[in-house]
Amino acid sequence: MVSCSPLRKDANDGSEMISQLLFGEPLNILQVQDNWIQIETYFDGYSGWMDRKHVLAISEKEMRKWLAELKYAPISSTTITTPWGKQALLPASFIGDTAFQIGPFSFNVSFPTNETIKSAFQTAMGYLNAPYLWGGKSVLGIDCSGLVQSVFRLHGINLPRDAYQQAEIGIEISYENAHNDDVAFFSNAQGKIIHVGILDHEFSIIHASGRVRIDKLITDGIWNDDFEKLTHSLVSIKRFY
Repeated sequence: MVSCSPLRKDANDGSEMISQLLFGEPLNILQVQDNWIQIETYFDGYSGWMDRKHVLAISEKEMRKWLAELKYAPISSTTITTPWGKQALLPASFIGDTAFQIGPFSFNVSFPTNETIKSAFQTAMGYLNAPYLWGGKSVLGIDCSGLVQSVFRLHGINLPRDAYQQAEIGIEISYENAHNDDVAFFSNAQGKIIHVGILDHEFSIIHASGRVRIDKLITDGIWNDDFEKLTHSLVSIKRFY
């Protein structure tokens, strides 16, 4: 059990990282190959290869118990005490109550006090200036769809992993009727959805592009003041709650 484990396209350390798994994330094991395990994530069906040393195998009964207890680590900095010592817990990690078990192992976590309910946009501010990392899902490096998935998970909504998959669900909203926490999607010249970000009520958009940053959404797409140009072409706006 580690704070963050890379999910790779193929079973070797040099393979492309396609996503990350955070502490406690439920998954199904598809096959084992030497030191590697091919897995499928429980909530979004994302598959790839990970280091088998990062996986804790539990029974179906233990999995059902774990799924019934699940909560998510808040955006605030949190430390978890494990049988192997203390470690940092990244936002949107999978946890139970203050004291919980996964299989035969016990864990303890201290929740921040006086946590107020935030909008998704405000929650995403906790990732501000995190570097862009293809496949990343943490404050140490994150991609655009990983940001949206992690933030909405903290608000109790499990979205698919990739931007094009996220764009296939939700309620379509016109630009004029968009408001706080709506999600905007963007395409390349071929019409493929390649980017996503979260809006506030003033048409600011927080998204991962080079780093997690805030720009303006206009009718055509994202306007970047630093470069004084349109950087992404708007395709649609969706509402998830």
